[in-house]
Amino acid sequence: MKKKRINLDLNKSFRSRSQTLKQNKIYLYCPDSVINEVKKCTESYDFEIVINNYNLISFSKKVVCHYKSSMLSDEQKQFLIRAMEFGSWVEPLVSYLDSRNKYTEVKLLDSGYFLHQKAFSILSTQRNKKIKRAFDIVISCLALTLLLPIYILVAIAIRLESRGDVIYKQLRVGQFNKEFKVYKFRSMRNDAEKNGAQWASKNDTRITTVGNFIRKTRLDELPQFINVLKGEMSLVGPRPEREFFICELEKEIPYYRFRHSVKPGITGLAQVSYPYGDSVEDAVWKHKYDIYYIKHHTLWSDFIIAFKTIKVVLFGLGR
Repeated sequence: MKKKRINLDLNKSFRSRSQTLKQNKIYLYCPDSVINEVKKCTESYDFEIVINNYNLISFSKKVVCHYKSSMLSDEQKQFLIRAMEFGSWVEPLVSYLDSRNKYTEVKLLDSGYFLHQKAFSILSTQRNKKIKRAFDIVISCLALTLLLPIYILVAIAIRLESRGDVIYKQLRVGQFNKEFKVYKFRSMRNDAEKNGAQWASKNDTRITTVGNFIRKTRLDELPQFINVLKGEMSLVGPRPEREFFICELEKEIPYYRFRHSVKPGITGLAQVSYPYGDSVEDAVWKHKYDIYYIKHHTLWSDFIIAFKTIKVVLFGLGR
C-alpha cells in the first residue's frame, strides 16, 4: 500500500458526535476475509459503507470505522492512525453502529466487545445496582397493592373461560444461568404443551380469548412483580427464556447467554422496540436490543422503557 499525499483541511472536522451519526457515507477498514460477512449484516442500511478504500487522501469530515483491526497489516493500521491524526472520526464499527442504530449487530461481535467491564455500567457500578434494586422493590410493592382489583378480575375471567390454574409457573433461566419459576397469568389452554415445548405463534390456537387480551395488554406478566420482590427478576431487563429454547438459540446467535449477566425483566428494550416474534430470526433481533441495553444501560433508560411499556398496556399494543 503506497503512502498517499494527504489533503489537510482541519477546519472541516466534526463539531459534535451527533454529526457523525448523520453521514450518508462512512469508510470501513477490515480484513478482506470478512468483507462478505460485513456486507451481509449491513446491506439494508440507508447509508453507504465504502470498504477498504486506501486511496483516500482527504480525511476532513470522514467517519472511519474499523472491524477486526488486529488482523490488519502494520501499514493498514498506520493508515487508520493517520486518519485520526488528520481529522477523521475513527472508531470500531460495532461501536459506531450501536450509536447510530440503537441496537447491536450481534453477528459482528467478537470477544473484545465484552472484555472491558467498565464499559458495562450495569455490571460494574454498585451504586447503579443498588438504585435499580430499590426502584424494583418500591414499584413492585406499589403495583401489587394498587393493581389488586385488576389481579382479581383477570383471575376470575381466566377461571370462567377454562379449567386449570389461574397462575402459570414455568422454569426460566435467570441471572448467572440460574433457573427459577416465573409467574404468569395463564393465557393458554391447560394442555397447551402436551406435545412438548414450542414457540408461541401468531394466531396460536392454544391461546384462549381471555389469554389473547391479557397478552396484548401485557396483563399476563403482572404476577412477575412477585419474582421481582424475590430478587429473581428486575422491572427492566432481557426477558427470561426457557433452557430448551436457549440451547437452540445459542447455536445460531453469538454470545446469546451473555444476556444472563443481568437479571431478566418484566419488560425490556426488545419488548418496546420490536414486535412479538416466533422464530429464530425474531430472537436474533431481540438479542440485538438486549445486548445494546446491557452495554448502554442507564437508570434513565429504565424509566423510558417502563413508560413505553405503560403505553403498551393502556393501548393494547402488545401480543
